[in-house]
Amino acid sequence: MNTSIQHITIDKSQKLKALYELLKPRLSFLVVFSSGFGFLLANQVAVNWLNLIGFLVGGFLISGSSVTINQIAEKQYDAVMYRTKNRPIPSSRVSSHEAFWFSMLTGIVGIILLMITTNPLTVGLSVASLILYAFVYTPLKRVGPVAVFVGAIPGALPPLIGWSAATGSLSYEALIIFGIQFIWQFPHFWAIAWVSDEDYKRAGFKLLPGGGTKDLNTAINIMIYTLFLLPLGLLPSYFGLTGLTSGVVATICGTLFLAQTFSLMKDASNQKARRIMFGSFIYLPIVQITFLLDKL
Repeated sequence: MNTSIQHITIDKSQKLKALYELLKPRLSFLVVFSSGFGFLLANQVAVNWLNLIGFLVGGFLISGSSVTINQIAEKQYDAVMYRTKNRPIPSSRVSSHEAFWFSMLTGIVGIILLMITTNPLTVGLSVASLILYAFVYTPLKRVGPVAVFVGAIPGALPPLIGWSAATGSLSYEALIIFGIQFIWQFPHFWAIAWVSDEDYKRAGFKLLPGGGTKDLNTAINIMIYTLFLLPLGLLPSYFGLTGLTSGVVATICGTLFLAQTFSLMKDASNQKARRIMFGSFIYLPIVQITFLLDKL
């Protein structure tokens, strides 16, 4: 009897772990980080920490709902890719039916939390982000690299959503921080697509620009979009949103990021693309944290 109870407990624990994996916690926490950045950068009064926590938890759940829907739609493609075959659905730890109801639960709870703690604009932007990611970007991945452009919109919305949560409105400052994260998406995602090219082709995903090959043309595209980050990183300082220090830091980070793309142009290898991928993970949080510190 005790053995049977222990077996049931282990099964429940494993199921909860698998459901948590569906939320892609690392990605969803990055969404929360960028949303919190936008909120704190815009906030001009004493922070209502209870509302902020409710907003961040709601954002985490909505992000988790969107990526769960993505995994339901792509279950047959995830099953043939090495990097995704062990995800909860293709590994049969969670059924599509269970995942569907889980995505509904997390999405609805997330929306309710935003309705309680923020404003209609923030709720609308969050729902739009979910729809774009789960129902537009996801099917476009097998159509062509236009998917990267579409996916960059919900990918860049978190700081904009954070700004709207703090102010109830949007402004040119909000569009600046949206623009930085929007442009950042291209070198970031193309570097990932370069490294995972064989896996993506196995699933029929067409994400690299131009001819869709790992060549000089793709490397140049990555370089051009990274180059745009240099003037964009100076805009918060120029418009008085932050001080001069953050502009200097953003320029230094952008220059180092850009240098990695020149290396890829010289040597079109997975190793160089992987360095860009890791560089993109470092660039964004450093720049955003510096913007916040420089605002204070």
